[in-house]
Amino acid sequence: MDFTKPRGTRDFLIEDMKERKYVENTIRKTVESYGFNEIKTPIFEDLELFTTKSGDAIKEEIYHFQDKGGRDLALRPELTASVSRLYDNNLQKSAKPLKMYYFGSCFRYERPQAGRFRQFWQFGVEVIGGTPVYNEAEIIAMANETLKRLKIQNYEVAIGHLGIIKGVLNHLDIPSDKQTQIIASIDKQDYDLLDEILTTCNVNDEYKNIITSIINVNGSHDDLNSIRDLLLDIPESMEALEQLNEILTVVEAFGFDDYTVKLSIARGLDYYTGVVFEIYVPELGAQKQITGGGTYKLTSLFDSEDVESTGFAFGFDRIMEAFHKQKLEVEEDNYNKVLVVPIKKEFKMEAIKVAQLLRNADIITDIDLKGKKLKKNLSFANSNNINNVVLIGAQEVEDGTVTLKHMDSKEQVTIPRDELVDNILNE
Repeated sequence: MDFTKPRGTRDFLIEDMKERKYVENTIRKTVESYGFNEIKTPIFEDLELFTTKSGDAIKEEIYHFQDKGGRDLALRPELTASVSRLYDNNLQKSAKPLKMYYFGSCFRYERPQAGRFRQFWQFGVEVIGGTPVYNEAEIIAMANETLKRLKIQNYEVAIGHLGIIKGVLNHLDIPSDKQTQIIASIDKQDYDLLDEILTTCNVNDEYKNIITSIINVNGSHDDLNSIRDLLLDIPESMEALEQLNEILTVVEAFGFDDYTVKLSIARGLDYYTGVVFEIYVPELGAQKQITGGGTYKLTSLFDSEDVESTGFAFGFDRIMEAFHKQKLEVEEDNYNKVLVVPIKKEFKMEAIKVAQLLRNADIITDIDLKGKKLKKNLSFANSNNINNVVLIGAQEVEDGTVTLKHMDSKEQVTIPRDELVDNILNE
C-alpha cells in the first residue's frame, strides 16, 4: 500500500532543512542579541483557549477533537494565545519586561494554496510589561534587522497606530460591536462597507472626513502633521498621535528610517490597542505579508493582571518563499569539518577511534565505513564543504600517525595522532 503525506503538509529534504535551519538560526541569533529568551508551548491546547480569543467561528478553521477523557482540544492555529496562557500560568509575578521568543508549527484547516499550508511555522517574539513606546520601537527595529541579516530585498515596513482611529470612534460613542465592524472594514480596505457602517451609526460628514483623512495617511513621519489639526478636539486620538510620533523617533534612534507611516493598518483583531505594523515582500503577490504585530491586551482573557504586550510573528514559510524567490543562498559556516577515511576495511576500527577523538573536541566528523575509493571520498568532501580529510592506512596505524589532507590548499601532511586536534583547530 502506498502512503502519501496528508494534504496541506510538506516533506523537507536535506537541502531544504539546511536552508530552513540557516534562516531559523539567523533569526534566533538576531532576537537573542536583543535580550530575548526562548519559550515553548504545547502543540495542542484546550479548544476554549482559541474560541475565547477568536470566537466560536474559528472551529471551522482549525483541527479540534476530543481526547479519550472527553476533553475538547485543538491543534494550535497560532501561538499568541498559548503565550498568554503560559504567562497566566507561570510568569505573572516575574520581573518586567519579559522578553520571550518562540518557534514552532501551527495548524489550520483551510484550502491549501500557494504560500498557505495546513501545517505551517511561526517565529514570534513577545514583550510583556515594560515601557510600551520603547518596546514597540525595539520590536520594529529588530524585525527590520532580522530581514537585513537574512539579506531579504525590497521589503516594505508599514507602521500605524490603532489608537488614533479608535479615539475618534470613542469620541463619537460608537458601540464596541460597531467599532469591531468598522476596524474590520478598514482592515479589508472595504471602504463602501465602512461608509455604510458609519452612516448606520449616524456619523456626520465632518467625522467621516476625519476618519477618511486618518486612513489616507500613507507616507513619511512628517505626514502625521497633516491630520494634527483635525484631532485637536479629540484628546484620545491626539494622545495616540503623539505616542506614534515618539515611537517613530525612537525607531529612528535604532538606525532605521526606511518605513512608511500607514494609518489604515488595522490588523482586524479586537485586542490590538496601540501601535501596529506589517512587513511586505511585494514579489510574493497575494501572500506578500511576511509579518505583522503590535501592542495588545490579551492577558485580560484570563484572570491575570491587565498588562500590555507587544509582539509579532514571522510567517516562517513566507520568509522561506522570499528566500527562494530572491535566489538567496545559505552562507557557508566556518566550522571545521572532517572526513576520516580508512584506506582498507581492516583499518575501520582505527578510523572510528580517530573520529571519536575529533568529535570529543567538538569537531564535526564523518567516517567512510562503506569502503569507497579515495577519489569518491575526496569528491564527497568537496561537495559537502568538508575542510579536511584524514587518511588512515597501514603505515599510519603502525606509527601512531594520520595523514591529513587540507582540502582548500590541497596540502597533505603526516602528523602524530595526538597532534591532529590542535592542527585542525589552529588551521
